[in-house]
Amino acid sequence: MPTPLLQNDVNVLRRLAERKLQIAEDPVNQERRAAWLALDAGRDNRVMVLAEHGGIRDQQKPCTVSALECTDEWARRLEGAMRREALLFEELQDDHVVEPVMNVSWRVSVSNFGVAPVVHQGGDAEHMGSRSWEPPIKDLDADFGKLRPRTFSVNREASVAEKQRMDAVFEGILPVRMRCNHYWTMGLTWQAIDLIGLESLMLSMYDNPDGLHRVMAFLRDDNLVFSSWLEAEGLYTLNNENDYIGSGSMGYTVGLPQAATSPVASPVRERDLWVLLESQETVGVGPELFEEFVFPYHLSIAQRFGKVYYGCCEPVNNRWHIIKRLPGLSRVSVSPWADQRFMAEALGRDYVFSRKPNPTLISTDGFDEAAIRKDIQETLDVARGGRLEIIMKDVHTLNNEPERLARWVQIAREEIDRC
Repeated sequence: MPTPLLQNDVNVLRRLAERKLQIAEDPVNQERRAAWLALDAGRDNRVMVLAEHGGIRDQQKPCTVSALECTDEWARRLEGAMRREALLFEELQDDHVVEPVMNVSWRVSVSNFGVAPVVHQGGDAEHMGSRSWEPPIKDLDADFGKLRPRTFSVNREASVAEKQRMDAVFEGILPVRMRCNHYWTMGLTWQAIDLIGLESLMLSMYDNPDGLHRVMAFLRDDNLVFSSWLEAEGLYTLNNENDYIGSGSMGYTVGLPQAATSPVASPVRERDLWVLLESQETVGVGPELFEEFVFPYHLSIAQRFGKVYYGCCEPVNNRWHIIKRLPGLSRVSVSPWADQRFMAEALGRDYVFSRKPNPTLISTDGFDEAAIRKDIQETLDVARGGRLEIIMKDVHTLNNEPERLARWVQIAREEIDRC
């Protein structure tokens, strides 16, 4: 049993919960929520702006919590998260939305595939230094038998206890709900290179196509088994609000959940959810090989879900004629290496143009506002009339000038207003 909290810790958390409720009810926050829903439905041309901060490794970070008041470690973690959320609303002022709820994740455990890569980390690991790995599957035929389907379990007792503890703290202010966030992508190829290596993934397309198809089919089936298990266990929860979906976007949509076939409320199903599909690791692979070795497995997954966000860092323009066949495709990542003009014409108003500016614009020694404005202007020009979100992500340094991130948001808004 957890140690009861000191009354001061409870008081601190409840004051922060009241502040969170105030933010959720703020007209600015309400407008952002409505704008996300309008973007998803194609009802409005308001350009949405997001800026990620979680990956920044600088000593000086944006929206830094200066001091914590709670003494209990559990309470301090909650306090830190709630203070950062309030600072994001007050200082960053992008289009993140605050919902008047507290979330608890189911405690789910997932095994490996019977084998695991040996990872060698280079110097400067704290700042995302280099790494290499030794894949456990070195021969797709001889070693395939080493692979084992993953096993899954959920600690319901601990999950419910966590929720009950939060219920007691926030009673009368904020409701507490369970939320499922047990995977990020079902793109498969990152798992494949962990197991067989990037070089093997590419060369096997020529040297051992049957072996590579066997590996990809194994991964597809295992991911779908995991998804079916989450659904059958009642662990899936909707990701249609301020949930992180795709590669940086928010899940707001009126299209999910899909209409129930029964008037009785039923558990959340795969078809009620967003899923992310991407294949950054095959950026050096031509469209024909992508269509043969990756797309069929993505298609099988997409058919099970309600909406698809496609892409992350790969330039999808040379694959668009293939990707657009995915059922439920709704938002598409337009990375710094994509042909923006081609993608704008291809996406039109049928899909959300999810633009990712190059993070070096705000990460290098010089903060060149003219270059930042030019970059945003180019996106606004080519995507004019479409449904656009601009997401500054994969930022790992701001050169220890944390104010840059909020300044980027301000510049983006100024250029959007000018346009």
